[in-house]
Amino acid sequence: MHDAAAAVATTTVKGKPRKIRLDQKTLHSVVASHPYTVEEVRADKAKLAEVKQWERLTIAWLRDQYGPALKAVIRHTDEKHWHLHAYVIPTSDPEMKAMVFHPGTIAKRAVKAGGRRDGEDNKSLNKRADVAYKSAMRSWQDSYHDAVAAPCGLTRLGPARRRLSREEWKAEQAQAGALKNVLDRAGVVERQGQAYIDRTKAAAAEIVADASAKAERLRGVGGAVRSVIDGVQDSRIRNEIRAQFARDLATATEAVERAKADSAKANHSRREAERKAADLRHSMRQQSQRLVATQQEVRRLSAALAAALDEPTPTPGGMTQ
Repeated sequence: MHDAAAAVATTTVKGKPRKIRLDQKTLHSVVASHPYTVEEVRADKAKLAEVKQWERLTIAWLRDQYGPALKAVIRHTDEKHWHLHAYVIPTSDPEMKAMVFHPGTIAKRAVKAGGRRDGEDNKSLNKRADVAYKSAMRSWQDSYHDAVAAPCGLTRLGPARRRLSREEWKAEQAQAGALKNVLDRAGVVERQGQAYIDRTKAAAAEIVADASAKAERLRGVGGAVRSVIDGVQDSRIRNEIRAQFARDLATATEAVERAKADSAKANHSRREAERKAADLRHSMRQQSQRLVATQQEVRRLSAALAAALDEPTPTPGGMTQ
């Protein structure tokens, strides 16, 4: 499919159609990896079920991101961790420019296209463009976390990159698992609520049908019959809702509030960890710069000492030694 589309793809140069460059990027790919190993998934049916749910949510997220341009999602089990490869082909674009699907590149090019600000040099412009690139990619990964990772009980980042201790990492995993349980419970309550709504609608239809049959027998009573129908229907439905669904409604509300609180706490923990990692990287860069300066000073002093040792030392009486 890709090769056939690339063979006929064209661009316009000075008003004339030309074949696209051979080195143009024409295929966009995404790799999503699950923390479970292939061996773990094959040995544990519960983990297999979790991975299947992760696959379904990942594919739904990919479809939302790329629409009909998403052509294939392939499961790979040839490496240590269970993972998916997705392939996106820009067939709707006659030039087949795959970079339009890369949020970081789009953001960086937008900054570059805007040009330099007052008092800004090329180096500062490039730095601002790089910041836009990283911000766009972080938002893109956040969207995956919100749509896929969080419902699957997975954390936003791993422990090594953020220099988390084992205790901190375990606590974050437990928090992610708790959030997944809350979301699962909220989903169950939602399904139960929809089922009850369906049953209530059926019961209401039955009431109306029964009352309509009675009204047919009491034809001529007119408005009084209509009032009876409405009163019976409204009273019975309201009583059933209050009696049967109030508890589930309270449970759903509580689950949503817990989910919001856990999500806010997780986001705060992630931002704090990223800030610590950034501070650590900045500190390491400063230490590296100081080390380089120290090495240069040592070399300068060594050269001066060597020069001093090579010069003759004057002594009283005009003699040297």
